[in-house]
Amino acid sequence: MVKFAERLRELRKERHVTQQTMAEYLHVKHRSYQNYEGGSRRPDYEGLVALADYFDVTTDYLLGRTDER
Repeated sequence: MVKFAERLRELRKERHVTQQTMAEYLHVKHRSYQNYEGGSRRPDYEGLVALADYFDVTTDYLLGRTDER
């Protein structure tokens, strides 16, 4: 299964959005967002839902539990 960090990076690049922009959207520090994509941290529940809403995918897709967006 694909990891959360890989899915997150892939979705962000598809939208041509910077990590800084995503950090601002989530109201987290740029370094925190970098850690999400690096795999060393994960967002809290609210952050996960916000990411799913932003990218118009399910949380299961983000978490790698399904391949259906």
